[in-house]
Amino acid sequence: MPDAAPSTEAYLMLSGTLFAIGLVGVIIRRNMITVLMAIELMLNAVNINLVAFSHHLASLEGQIFTVFIITVAAGEAAVGLAIIIQLYRLRSTINIDESRELNG
Repeated sequence: MPDAAPSTEAYLMLSGTLFAIGLVGVIIRRNMITVLMAIELMLNAVNINLVAFSHHLASLEGQIFTVFIITVAAGEAAVGLAIIIQLYRLRSTINIDESRELNG
C-alpha cells in the first residue's frame, strides 16, 4: 500500500488552526511569556503555509524563505525574552496590564 502524503488543504487547515490558536493567545492572555509563545505559534503557522505552497508549486523559494523566518523568529524570541526578564526585574511582574507604562 503506497504511503499517501497529506494534501495541501490539510496543511492549510492545520496552519489556519495554529494561527487562530496563536491569535486567541495574543488577545486573551495577559502574561508576556504566553503572549510571546503565541506570537511564535503564529509565525510557525505561516511557515507551514509557505512550505505547503512551496511543495504544491514544486519550488524551493517558500522553503528558503521559511529558513529566514525561523532565524528571525529565534532572534526575536531571544530579544523579547531579554526584555521580559529586565521588565520583571524592574517591576516584579510580567502581567501586560500592570506593565503598560515603561517609563522608569
